[in-house]
Amino acid sequence: MPQSLVRNYLHITFSTKNREALIYPEIEEELFKYLGGICKNLECNPIQVGGHKEHVHILCLLSQKVALMKLIEEVKTHSSKWIKTKGDKWKNFYWQHGYGAFSVNPTGIEVVKNYIINQRVHHEKRTFQDEYIAFLKKYNVEYDERYVWD
Repeated sequence: MPQSLVRNYLHITFSTKNREALIYPEIEEELFKYLGGICKNLECNPIQVGGHKEHVHILCLLSQKVALMKLIEEVKTHSSKWIKTKGDKWKNFYWQHGYGAFSVNPTGIEVVKNYIINQRVHHEKRTFQDEYIAFLKKYNVEYDERYVWD
């Protein structure tokens, strides 16, 4: 086969360090756009970016030129530096060390997109910790809860 053909949709999620509620309403839209811009600059087409208070979700198409670990590193590093320039509220802003990344069937893109759009409503009933553990179970990811949170 003379060419490389790749189409990997990913649902990425991670939280602020110690799940501190530092994603205030006044910054969230700009933060989500910034995260999407980082993805776009890495040719990882952002489809939907969102989150709530202490965590974010990114639905993107992973570029064949970028390793997942590099995408996560770039997203976290650049957005953390950027948000610290937005005021004293964020001078101690950090992302957690870990992350979750889950493959998405192309037929499920709209479901995941709507899930991300409706984070505020979703989290009236469920915490991020519960949500994340549910993802790990859904995708049969083995984990040790002692090391899931930092």
